[in-house]
Amino acid sequence: MSTLKAFAALSFVSLVHSVSLSGQEGPKDNGATGSVARPKLVVGIAIDQMRWDYLHRFSHQFGEGGFKRMLREGFTCDNTFINHLPSATAVGHATVFTGSVPAIHGITGNEWRDQATGKSVYCVEDATVTTIGSQSEEGKMSPRNLLVTTVTDELRLATNFRSKVVGVSLKDRAAILPAGHSATAAYWFDDLSGGFISSTFYMKEAPQWLTEFNGRNVGAELVKDNWSLAQPAEKYTQSSPDDVPWEGKTGKETAPVFPHEIAAAYKLKKEVIRTTPFGNTLTLRCAQAALEGHQLGDDADTDFLTINCASTDYVGHKYGPNSLELEDVYYRLDRDLESFFAFLDQKVGKGQYLVFLTADHGVAHNIGFMQAHRLPAEDFNQTDATKLVNEKVQKATGIEKVVLGVDNSTVSFDLKKIEEAGADFERIKTIAAETLRQFPGVLFVVDTARAGEATVPAPLKAMIINGYNSRRVGALQVVLNSGWMRTGKTGTTHGAWNPYDTHIPLLFMGWGIKHGSSAKVVHMQDIAPTVSNLLRIQMPSGCVGEAIVDVLAK
Repeated sequence: MSTLKAFAALSFVSLVHSVSLSGQEGPKDNGATGSVARPKLVVGIAIDQMRWDYLHRFSHQFGEGGFKRMLREGFTCDNTFINHLPSATAVGHATVFTGSVPAIHGITGNEWRDQATGKSVYCVEDATVTTIGSQSEEGKMSPRNLLVTTVTDELRLATNFRSKVVGVSLKDRAAILPAGHSATAAYWFDDLSGGFISSTFYMKEAPQWLTEFNGRNVGAELVKDNWSLAQPAEKYTQSSPDDVPWEGKTGKETAPVFPHEIAAAYKLKKEVIRTTPFGNTLTLRCAQAALEGHQLGDDADTDFLTINCASTDYVGHKYGPNSLELEDVYYRLDRDLESFFAFLDQKVGKGQYLVFLTADHGVAHNIGFMQAHRLPAEDFNQTDATKLVNEKVQKATGIEKVVLGVDNSTVSFDLKKIEEAGADFERIKTIAAETLRQFPGVLFVVDTARAGEATVPAPLKAMIINGYNSRRVGALQVVLNSGWMRTGKTGTTHGAWNPYDTHIPLLFMGWGIKHGSSAKVVHMQDIAPTVSNLLRIQMPSGCVGEAIVDVLAK
């Protein structure tokens, strides 16, 4: 079956499936008034780099009002997976809120290489707009690179743009992409000023509430006592010893151990707060201020607030999933979520809002940690691999440095140079693929334009196809052995197909949600159509996901 026919079949099945759910949606419409039954507010929370197993691995650190409240009162989908490549921040946020995949929504990485020009593109860069709220250049951002609508856009469309949509995150991409094209506003952290900013894509000047919030210097207040463990060390039973060689250091630290002297470092570089639990606290406080400032949930039309707690990702990258630092971050995040849910109960009303919580991707264990426990993991030498490919191609064709770069584990070639030389691109790809297959750590090399013909396991083949956009993805997809990655001696990363990177939490709580759980396999792109179904609005324009029946059943 051709790719086009397969996609058409998938679209038809999704359409039929969505129609079949019409009798299983949330509370019934009010026929007497003609109003559509919806919550006052929808809150979509993405915990950056949160693996599904953290819900249980860190459960002894959780109180009753945060994660455990969602598990106790809400519905959890225990086998939610990402089924595209790469498993990265921007890609994940775009997929959650569009119900689509990178091949269609176009966000193929945090950055990608434009295949026509060879230039690197940041996912939300936009030179046509300027910063609101700071003198920095970090506000030159918008969602224009996103090729489809989001569930937040569809809510705006469904209410003739009366609904308000606001996105908040430390990361620009994690505030902008979930909020969509027609958002009321998106706000992200500015490393220069230590406050939250926006862009002229959304507004002409900063709202009064934002100016007041930034003026309170909340970040400085949060870090002033440095970062010590919130509990006695012996209570952190899921972590490695504090001083291990595979963890990174902050500022002038000589060892990656508690207490972390972040107060002085923050005065010099505001971005220090990102790699502490206080970045999450700051984000949720900004989200509360935004809710009040924009009066979300205050009128007859449903509003939507998207939140990304990103410090889990920054801490995970630097210290790893087995660190005292990460366990402490989740202990504190759980308390922050408890406070936030209590705020929503008081401000919007318990049962009057719908909240879902998920993640944009997972994370691998540190290489050093894995090796210390005799588990398979190695550092992949991408520089040497690229050099070897260039040498082999030059020997065969005479073309020098034919590889422009390796982005998101895909190889981009200098197409202009190949065309000018009159060389056979198919031959060059074959030489490169054969060379890479012999390189240590490489499991598969797939021609992305012909992934459907590749002799790789079907689930992996589907992930490559779902991630392939011909204008934004390189010609060869390199898949590494389990545990292999590019990190160096400290820290860790994500981006691969493996469950440690792709098995994510998904919980729903509040309006229209019954208590329960499901072990059925669902995918990240199923979230948006599920929310659309609950709200009785159209699915986003590029949606290929399916509504999760178990969440909707009454």
